[in-house]
Amino acid sequence: MVIKIGGQIEKVNGKEMTYNEFVKRYMEKNQPVVLTGLMNGWRACKDWVTCEGQPNLQFFSTHFGVSKVQVADCGTREFTDQKRQEMSVSEFIEHWLSNSASQCSNETQTRNDQSVLYLKDWHFVKEYPEYLAYITPVFFCDDWLNLYLDNYRMHTDPDAYQENYEICCSDYRFVYMGVKGSWTPLHADVFRSYSWSANVSGKKRWLFLAPSQSHLVFDRNMKNCVYNIFDEVSETKFPGFKKAIWLECLQEAGDIIFVPSGWYHQVHNLEDTVSINHNWFNAYSLSWVWNLLLRDYNEAKEYIEDIRDICDDFEGLCQRNLAANTGMNFYDFFTFLMYFALANLVLLCELRGRHEISTASSSTVAHHLALNLGYIRKITLEMKHMHVLEENHGCILDMIRTLEEPRFSKLYMSLGRTYGMIHEHLHLSSDLGEALGDDFMVLDVLKPYASSQICTPEDLIKFMDNIFAELGNNYIEELSV
Repeated sequence: MVIKIGGQIEKVNGKEMTYNEFVKRYMEKNQPVVLTGLMNGWRACKDWVTCEGQPNLQFFSTHFGVSKVQVADCGTREFTDQKRQEMSVSEFIEHWLSNSASQCSNETQTRNDQSVLYLKDWHFVKEYPEYLAYITPVFFCDDWLNLYLDNYRMHTDPDAYQENYEICCSDYRFVYMGVKGSWTPLHADVFRSYSWSANVSGKKRWLFLAPSQSHLVFDRNMKNCVYNIFDEVSETKFPGFKKAIWLECLQEAGDIIFVPSGWYHQVHNLEDTVSINHNWFNAYSLSWVWNLLLRDYNEAKEYIEDIRDICDDFEGLCQRNLAANTGMNFYDFFTFLMYFALANLVLLCELRGRHEISTASSSTVAHHLALNLGYIRKITLEMKHMHVLEENHGCILDMIRTLEEPRFSKLYMSLGRTYGMIHEHLHLSSDLGEALGDDFMVLDVLKPYASSQICTPEDLIKFMDNIFAELGNNYIEELSV
């Protein structure tokens, strides 16, 4: 099927752009961009690529061959994705080498081939933490999702744990490897997160659809999405599809694509390709996560509505189904918000106490922290107005216990170092987020409220407002985002 291409994704030199410029031009506006010049010096670009620019399959097989990975069969559909199987990296590479000659000889063979396999979602960083394959570019370092999963489980309810949880949901930092002709069906990313994808070798073709047009790739009931935009798509089933206007991008080796929240995309490997991909979100994209959870919750609730009267814990069942289908539920997301609200408040109190917001860099960091808290407060206020979690009678977050937790210290210290680095203040990046026990100013501000137990969105709003009242009126604008 012929699709309408309305333009190309902008390409810019990442070395010539500041973090604040990236935020203003792309993150805040939720616009995609291709960034160049950011992969120089990556170990992956040396070890994983041959002198001819091809994937160094022998290196992968020798050093990482025993790893178990998920491999998609690009010619076999299973529900809304491609059928997957588990195999070792060595087995995958053996298949690659045995089939590459026949695949490369057929120039038109780009889809629907049973032999085309695509290694996806390899948790490489988690599995090989000592092997520093790359450095996350500064534009993508404000990554709350992976920072949280480095310290906490996503699910607060043990009943929501899935088999192989540690492997499947341990983080969202991936390596992808695929031969020419491998591809990924049309989709929007997990949690409606951002993603970034760096081509270590090879070339990809991306087709993007803006969120404002996403309804055009769904059926009349807004339940099913087009699987492959190059198939003969039924006009009866998908009446709006032909109206969709796509943006195209050809990603070369050394290019990094920023994929914003809610942009549907389909990706084809035009050459043998190795890429590094992160899913991530932060304060700017919290509303996308929340809106997805609301939509999926309503669908999960509607699906089992007929058993409400015979179900002892209907809401609990809805939340468990939401966690199983979407990857988190309302409790998980609210717990996530609470930890990051507390971490940002601790850092803001520490910054105010140590630096008196006296320099341009520290003032910029303080603004960033306050803006984060404003976005958290906005979502929490929506949860309150919708009466979400009002029936939760158990304490979700004990303030004193949390402040004493080593893993919480690790979370807010990592967050502090990230903001010090992002805003290019060497002093801040080294000491912002030091051990809380040594910072009496922070404890003095938090102490009157540290006995609080946060169980509901209303509790969190009150806690945040009390702390901001202690800090003064310097951040009213950020809180009202």
